[in-house]
Amino acid sequence: MREPIVIVGAGQASASCAAKLRSLGYDGPLVIIGAEKAAPYQRPPLSKKYVSGELALERLFVRPLSWYEEEKIDLRLETRVAALHPAAHEVELADGSRLKYRDLVLTTGSRPRRLPAAIGGDLAGVFTVRDLADADAIAPTLKAGAKLLVIGGGYIGLEAAAVAAQKGLQVTVIEMADRILQRVAAAPTSDFFRALHQSHGVTIREKTGLAKLVGADGRVTGAELADGSLLPVDVAIVGIGILPNDDLAKEAGIAVDGGILVDGQGRTSDAHVFAAGDCANFLWRGERTRLESVQNAIDQAEHVAAVLLGETKDYDPKPWFWSDQYDIKLQIAGLNRGYDSTVLRPGKRPGTQSIWYFKGGRLVAIDAMNDALAYALGKKALEAGMTADPPVLADPQSDLKTIFG
Repeated sequence: MREPIVIVGAGQASASCAAKLRSLGYDGPLVIIGAEKAAPYQRPPLSKKYVSGELALERLFVRPLSWYEEEKIDLRLETRVAALHPAAHEVELADGSRLKYRDLVLTTGSRPRRLPAAIGGDLAGVFTVRDLADADAIAPTLKAGAKLLVIGGGYIGLEAAAVAAQKGLQVTVIEMADRILQRVAAAPTSDFFRALHQSHGVTIREKTGLAKLVGADGRVTGAELADGSLLPVDVAIVGIGILPNDDLAKEAGIAVDGGILVDGQGRTSDAHVFAAGDCANFLWRGERTRLESVQNAIDQAEHVAAVLLGETKDYDPKPWFWSDQYDIKLQIAGLNRGYDSTVLRPGKRPGTQSIWYFKGGRLVAIDAMNDALAYALGKKALEAGMTADPPVLADPQSDLKTIFG
């Protein structure tokens, strides 16, 4: 019997890779290995509609369980990989057994940065939001009147804050940087979401670090901030970034550097080992890039599947992202890294706007807040390599369809 293609990690990327392999005609043995109990599921809704109770578990799954059976995919859940042995083309499982592979695809994803135990990170009531178990643990604690501290003003933290505020919790967000979203967005986007949260009763404290969480009987009761102030806390959610799961690759001698290093085809330093999704660090437009998004998880995994079956082109992503907070849908296209100027364009309806990012006079990204037309046209322009004259773009009377026609 032929040796299988083995995919390690059971998330969006693994399901996408497997589906693409089958759709392209691969009929050989195919194995997906995942540590969680659940079949591959969508992660973005965890901090939004799932934790709020609006979205049922069944609707999270990328594919129903029956699909894996129909497609003759050996889905091994609650199975941990202990080590990789590239020279032998083997994956070693936690029970000591070994599985031979033809090619190996690492879709191991990422994990949240956690607070050290020394500053209270191990107290009960302190959570991160990354997987189904996290969301299931958080949901019962989101009770009206409870005091929630969100540590980190990135998208995950702000989404959790929005859900909690709508449930009637008293929410405080602390961010040690000068402003929320500083790492990922321009100041006008930060200003928009700061005002949005404040209008829903959320306290935003920027330039404010955490000294430590304090507790009683092993459960969090408060937070001592860097300025010496003390906040009462019933629940804390930590959103201070993520780390790529590249340990297995590193221990196997595969090159890693802020993620698993891959070439344009998703191939690692071992010719028969590939990586895709959050864990993969690839060269794009002259810079090493790791994209933490659904778009990349799907597209890069599908590209690797095509490479496994003979594709030779390099992966050229068209990045897009989104965030839902209250009644605002933020849609992002492109990557704003290295931008040197921005244009704020008011939307046609109150409370809507778009931020356009430029680098050396070239359009590189857009943030659109409840402005689907601006997002659609901006995304189309970015994919076509088009740009625009900033003063014209800033004029709300100008016609986007004409600008990008």
